[in-house]
Amino acid sequence: MTKAELIDKIAAKADISKKAANVALNTFVDSVTSALKKGDRVSLVGFGTFSVAKRKARIARNPRTGEKINVPARKAPKFKAGRELKNAVR
Repeated sequence: MTKAELIDKIAAKADISKKAANVALNTFVDSVTSALKKGDRVSLVGFGTFSVAKRKARIARNPRTGEKINVPARKAPKFKAGRELKNAVR
């Protein structure tokens, strides 16, 4: 599903305009992004939890040349699905 398809579904289900659905979706994405930038977690009961995972520095290997590459430590977004979402997908 693309962003445009999701906006169409939101607009139809909530009986609002596509423009309002687009604003709502963008606001949701921006809010989750800013919370993760601060290091907060965003929990949506039944759906899942967005959080930030810390990845350790490591040494990787280029599969083509075999050359060793230093990969620095970093933070990465993480999503853990909630029980209701897991059960709905089964």
